[in-house]
Amino acid sequence: MRVLHLSLTDFRNYATAEVSLARGPNLFVGRNGQGKTNLVESLGYLATLSSHRVSSDAALIRQGADSAIIRARLESSERDLLAEVQINRSSPNRAQINRGAIKPRELPRYFSSILFAPEDLALVRGEPSGRRRFLDELLVARSPRLAGVLSDYDRVLRQRNTLLKSARASGVRGDKLSTLDIWDDRLVVLGSEIITARQRLVALLLPEVSSSYRAVAGDDHAATLSLVVSIRGGVRDDDEPLESGQDALPESEIDPLFREALTRVRRSELDRGVTLVGPHRDDLFLSLNALPARGYASHGESWSFALALKLASAAVLRTDSVTGDPVIVLDDVFAELDRSRRERLADAVADYEQVLITAAVEEDVPERLAAHTVRISKGTVVDEGTVVDEGTIVDGVTT
Repeated sequence: MRVLHLSLTDFRNYATAEVSLARGPNLFVGRNGQGKTNLVESLGYLATLSSHRVSSDAALIRQGADSAIIRARLESSERDLLAEVQINRSSPNRAQINRGAIKPRELPRYFSSILFAPEDLALVRGEPSGRRRFLDELLVARSPRLAGVLSDYDRVLRQRNTLLKSARASGVRGDKLSTLDIWDDRLVVLGSEIITARQRLVALLLPEVSSSYRAVAGDDHAATLSLVVSIRGGVRDDDEPLESGQDALPESEIDPLFREALTRVRRSELDRGVTLVGPHRDDLFLSLNALPARGYASHGESWSFALALKLASAAVLRTDSVTGDPVIVLDDVFAELDRSRRERLADAVADYEQVLITAAVEEDVPERLAAHTVRISKGTVVDEGTVVDEGTIVDGVTT
């Protein structure tokens, strides 16, 4: 898969932008704050329906505009697709494929990308919520149907928490709250499917993370990962991660164990007015040399592990995708790496169909990744270098 052309309207600092992209590496160069990251952020939104930088869609719409439009012409399995999403400030977002309306949550079915940015250091050093999001975005990229399961689980969780808060306020005891059993059943059914899918995904990621870490770091530090599941008591009540991993649960035991866990914590849930067990409390445990990466890994090791997680994700997607390789996006990554890691990262992404790179300093990026360079200044594409792609010459343009 690759992006042939990207068009933006009122997205971030761009009133309009038109950029043609080449097969292989594409380098976006510009001083900090000029808008180069905004270009790749727009493609990340097409793949995940979220930004890697902000939690609110409203921040993606240019100041003074009511909506932003991302339009990308894609080549997927030797056919062209036009993917579009309109991000609205005060109404539901809209999406189209080849001018036909679809639900926005269906967009990941048509486009996949793996983005690595400085913010991804939080995958190693940050809170469990970021690691859960990492897993769930990859789940949806592999199986878009799971977007509905995750959405339904969140809805049931909100309803159940509302009921628990109401019961706490009115002093109702758990054995008198028959409606809670209904929400328990839905929570278990949906949550068990999510836990099962996450465990299977972690099993696929494990060998890829190990090999990707070696490839990026140049050393074998025994990088491993495992899913810490709250229904077996693996996560503290304050949602902080534990300092140990867990073996995967037998899938046949997940549903009954979930029901037992809800019974076990019922009194505490009524006291606190919140659901204490389920996928929303799980974590991804990362370790190096049998020690928790969070807290023990050095800055360089943490960077290597975060990169390994993203490269492993790309490897998993390319293995079972019918649309080809995911588009690899490296946003301001090379400035944080020493020369040897830069070269090893360039080797790791060299055989992907398309790689998009942003950099403030062109010299930070290995020369072999600068075949197609696009220069950005003040929210404007000021120059696209001449590109030779499959025998076709695309002349430089100015907008």
